[in-house]
Amino acid sequence: MRKRNNWPLVALLALAWSPTWSEASPATPRQPNILLILSDDHARDALSCYGNTDIDTPALDRIAREGMRFNHAVTPNSFCTPSRAVVLTGKYSHANGVTHLNQSFDGSQQTFPKLLQQAGYETSLFGKWHLLSQPT
Repeated sequence: MRKRNNWPLVALLALAWSPTWSEASPATPRQPNILLILSDDHARDALSCYGNTDIDTPALDRIAREGMRFNHAVTPNSFCTPSRAVVLTGKYSHANGVTHLNQSFDGSQQTFPKLLQQAGYETSLFGKWHLLSQPT
């Protein structure tokens, strides 16, 4: 007669009952995902979620519907380089040092992505940087 190895069954039963041996720890709250989409040179109604009937933007419409939508926004600059520096730092151009096109950004400044990283987020940049420096 062949001898059976019951250790896998015993281990499985022990694992199945192990949650009852200890007090359940509270689940750590998850941080929300953040997706910031920044684009150049389009009016508010360039997306169908803002009323455009000529262009269908279903993916962006879904993000707007299920996430946060900004209905009132203003830019202090008409050029992309200084506008991007303002979004990154939260400071006006005269304070962050980027006042015109094709100007280098001082990456030693506090930025929104750095604050997110300090809060435990992983940050990434896709697309146009346009600040003549390395992303911060």
